[in-house]
Amino acid sequence: MTIVEQEMINRFGEGRVIPYEAKTEDEVSLLMLELELQTPVTVIMTNGLAQKDMPVPEKYKDRKHCELYFCLPSYWEWEDIENPNMNWVFPAIQRLAKHLRDNDTYYNAGHTFKANREGNPISATMKQNHFILTDPILLEQQLAPIENEDIYFFAIVPIFEDEFDWKNAKGHFKFMRRFTGKNNSEKLDDFRESIRKSRLKLF
Repeated sequence: MTIVEQEMINRFGEGRVIPYEAKTEDEVSLLMLELELQTPVTVIMTNGLAQKDMPVPEKYKDRKHCELYFCLPSYWEWEDIENPNMNWVFPAIQRLAKHLRDNDTYYNAGHTFKANREGNPISATMKQNHFILTDPILLEQQLAPIENEDIYFFAIVPIFEDEFDWKNAKGHFKFMRRFTGKNNSEKLDDFRESIRKSRLKLF
């Protein structure tokens, strides 16, 4: 059992933590967390990625270890593995996890990635085409760092092309201030609009 799995059991109880071992040597093991908030959410989290010491810059020396996660809303049928509008989270988290595991690189809040090589929308319902890593927002208390191990949790959040461009132009702090200011969080939302969408209507 990994440090992260034991910590999640300590925080939420054994019945809410479901381990999914990697099916092949190339895959990264996962955890499923069933959390009861105002509305229930399911967290899909890497399990063991934090064993890697990331080569972080000196100013992030306390963030050498991380795990990645998606936060799924209650309507999300993640068990429907044949549904492309639901099942994309698994290859996405595996791709980002394996990139970190297999390369001399590090992750931190604010890092962005293409959702796919083609730059296409993630799915027919999730029109975003990039991901950004953020510190926990909705799950700020539940996924606080494991301090004695310096393990941080980074949410994978889909963002639109214009949001990606604006974040690169204005910086992560201004992006997150506007993103959270519009009541957005890391919880996946098929119906979210870009924070760059103007409310003004042209006639």
